[in-house]
Amino acid sequence: MIDHLPFLSISIYHLSPTTLSSAILFNRMPSLLITGKAGRMGQAIIAAAEAEPAVSIGATHARGEDLEAAFAKADCVIDFTTHDFTKAVLEEALKHGTRLVIGTTGHTDEERALIHEAAKTLPIVFASNYSVGMNTLFWLTREAARVLTQDRFDIEVTEMHHRHKIDAPSGTARRILEILNEETGTTYEDDVAHGRVGNIGPRKPREIGMHTLRGGDVVGDHTVLFAADGERFEITHKASSRMTFAAGSVRAAVWLQDKPAGLYDMQDVLGLK
Repeated sequence: MIDHLPFLSISIYHLSPTTLSSAILFNRMPSLLITGKAGRMGQAIIAAAEAEPAVSIGATHARGEDLEAAFAKADCVIDFTTHDFTKAVLEEALKHGTRLVIGTTGHTDEERALIHEAAKTLPIVFASNYSVGMNTLFWLTREAARVLTQDRFDIEVTEMHHRHKIDAPSGTARRILEILNEETGTTYEDDVAHGRVGNIGPRKPREIGMHTLRGGDVVGDHTVLFAADGERFEITHKASSRMTFAAGSVRAAVWLQDKPAGLYDMQDVLGLK
């Protein structure tokens, strides 16, 4: 704990979803296939899509059901399931020429390579987090890392999720680390320290700390901390409802409607690039 020092924290809270304006006109309303319909995120995406007049739900899908038949009823898929289901989704999307919004995390390098390869043929939005606030944090993190350089500031990242989350760090935290690695010239393999225990000695100059917490029903908390002698700067985002991610994914599906083949993320959708 650092006492009697200046402290600045920026916290962005998303308490409820914001739907897109129904005044936007489209040549054709996107027809969505929502996978993982029995899961918590699947249910939230269905609710967000039902509340958004710019889209319709063509089909929903759960494991064990006919995926090909579901694809035939839609022109865009929103998939927030598990990483081992992504290959099947990509195969059907390539077969039908279907646009994809992928929010699944925890992919292996091989699975990520399959997504990148499919994006040469299909328009795909692939993001670790579809919250507007969280994507603002991504942007702020990049800008902060350019100003609060490692010659003065030590960087730490913390994330907390509910007790049921199976991957760690979260996909969102991994994206934060990717941004920090890009801006500081560090690497995930050599410079990211996952927690600390024992007599490990002083902090390494280019080290970026990563700390994962699990407990309760926390939807998702992420903080990026820059600490120097005499001051600390923190950027924090806390999500209290899955609907913020669901609404963002529906927004991405609408945005993707007229886009050519390519790999996009929410920074593209929000115009932050």
